[in-house]
Amino acid sequence: MTLLYIVIATLAGGLLSVVVAAALTVAVLGRVVKSLVSLSAGVLLGTALLQVLPEAFESGAGAQPLFATLLGGLLFFWLLEKAELYRHVHHHEGDGHHHHHQFDAEQAGRGGYSVLVGDAIHNFCDGVIIAAAFLADTGLGVVTALAIVAHEIPQEAGDFIVLVNAGFTRRKALLYNALSGLAAVAGGVIGYFLVEPWEALFPYLLVVASSSFIYVAVADLLPQLQQRLSWRETATQVLWLGAGLAIVLLATSLLHMH
Repeated sequence: MTLLYIVIATLAGGLLSVVVAAALTVAVLGRVVKSLVSLSAGVLLGTALLQVLPEAFESGAGAQPLFATLLGGLLFFWLLEKAELYRHVHHHEGDGHHHHHQFDAEQAGRGGYSVLVGDAIHNFCDGVIIAAAFLADTGLGVVTALAIVAHEIPQEAGDFIVLVNAGFTRRKALLYNALSGLAAVAGGVIGYFLVEPWEALFPYLLVVASSSFIYVAVADLLPQLQQRLSWRETATQVLWLGAGLAIVLLATSLLHMH
């Protein structure tokens, strides 16, 4: 049953993002992504700091090794992104800002495929994280999967916009995004079989999951929100971020009730 939960959870993010991208125009996606970036930042920070990390520290593992794992995880994901293998793409339509990717006519096609490779590796890591969370606790797995899905939708929508700008047709961009999403399923299944026998490592895997969430939120999402905006737009960002935190707290409360 746990494996089934993992497969469903890893499929959800990719499928939802493709459905959203297919249903909306590029211009509308650009506007929607702005709000979803704030929402996903709140969900990721809330899940990491209020749910996953406390679960790891309550396991009885030593605080110093867990903090060392957190530091190592942050550095690991930083190095992956420097190697352009752990990309987070969110396109802001109309503001002239293209995060992480600048394309010219000669590099467009190659850049598009590079995005897909980085996205597949990112999704595979997310799948392993979801598997570790479900193996530690089903409720924690649900909250962790929720955080990843909340981030996957704007990320994959951003990838779709970048692929279209790189010269891919709409159908081809959607198909390739869907295929890269299957890497999360592969990561979840492989993680289930590799991680399950090593129960003593669960607290450390949870800390690695937290480091991924914190890195994405602090290094990628929050800097995008640090722009000079009107008070109304700033208030909207704060409200969406708060909504992300509220979603995590609500989901946790509902799971504890059951």
